[in-house]
Amino acid sequence: MPGETLLNQRYELVAQQGSGGMSVIYKALDRMLGRMVAIKILRPNLTKDPAFLDKFQQEARSVAMMSHPNIVTVHDVGSDGATHYIVMEMIEGNDLKKLIKARGGLPLDKALEYGVQICAGLGFAHRSQLVHADVKPQNILINREGVLKVTDFGIAQAYTDTMTQTRSDVVWGSPHYFAPEQARGESPTPAADVYSIGIVLFEMFTGRLPYVGSSQRELALAHIQGDIPRIKDFNAELPDDLNNVIVKVMGKRPNDRYKHADQLGHILQEIRERSRRGAQQTASGRMAPPTAVGGQPVRRSLPSTPRPASSYSAPASRAPIPIAPRRSAPVSQSPRGSAAMPEQPLNPLPPGAPSPLLNQDGTINVEATGGYTGPFVPRRQAKGEGADIVTIVLVILAFLAVAGLAPLYLLGVFPLL
Repeated sequence: MPGETLLNQRYELVAQQGSGGMSVIYKALDRMLGRMVAIKILRPNLTKDPAFLDKFQQEARSVAMMSHPNIVTVHDVGSDGATHYIVMEMIEGNDLKKLIKARGGLPLDKALEYGVQICAGLGFAHRSQLVHADVKPQNILINREGVLKVTDFGIAQAYTDTMTQTRSDVVWGSPHYFAPEQARGESPTPAADVYSIGIVLFEMFTGRLPYVGSSQRELALAHIQGDIPRIKDFNAELPDDLNNVIVKVMGKRPNDRYKHADQLGHILQEIRERSRRGAQQTASGRMAPPTAVGGQPVRRSLPSTPRPASSYSAPASRAPIPIAPRRSAPVSQSPRGSAAMPEQPLNPLPPGAPSPLLNQDGTINVEATGGYTGPFVPRRQAKGEGADIVTIVLVILAFLAVAGLAPLYLLGVFPLL
């Protein structure tokens, strides 16, 4: 590789991120755009065949035309001397295989969520007439936001189409996920990808692979002839409908499975929604009613009139004078013509303060009285009206007093001092 750390005077290789039977992956800096990217460099034994290189570049360009949140974006494809590479977006996170190894079987809802995302990405590819041909957890990346990204499109398909005679040197790098027809040497179809998704689902739900073998041949025969294992044999709490779906997608013949990943994705989404509804019903059923001594349920009486959230009940001996916003509301009459005033805390008003039981137009504030509509006649008093009446009364009394003393003065009973 010319320069060892620089491709085409643009991509600076920073560190190796991983490797597989077909390529080595590097973290690199795109000097032209100033961003970090992932570069997959094909192994030299694959680049000796011009037919493979042409097919690989064709597949890479097809993948670059796709734009989907669950597919790793391809930025560029090229070569530097004998080094052939493909440039992709850099995903910060782990792959699904590492997650399964670390945690074992994943929780039902999380595994279904991941399955739906995998089907969304591969379903989009199938609608674009592309087959992945190497679906496995190692090729499913999880970013820091929990979004799954399917990667490694095109390489396995190009190899399958152009190197059928020598495929055993490379393709058997991940035989645990190959469909039976792939194990027999047939060209993969979207139904083959669906089968591989079924193997990935099985591993996510159980934490183990459905088929194992001491050799590649034994493993291939297991895919072709072996009985289909059931996820419920390893986790009896998993739903029956989910178990049946995985048995279907792991069918030996392509016609036994769903034809495209989209179909499987819709089924998984429905199972997830039913599972969530069932969990909610189970949780609500566990909320048993409170019981009194002797195990008898406590009967709760609901108030006929809703009360504000901030209200509370005071002792019955206190008079009800609640404070509430001034709003008029429809009057709700009791059978006798007036509703009983609810119990509210006593809150006396200072002299001269406007009554909270009245609206500005003088009508009864029904909400403030808690529904009370008994006799109440509001009286408007002009400013200073009370003081004028008292003055007049005092003047009249003074006049009468003086008038009563005048005859006594005239008779000489009270001489002048």
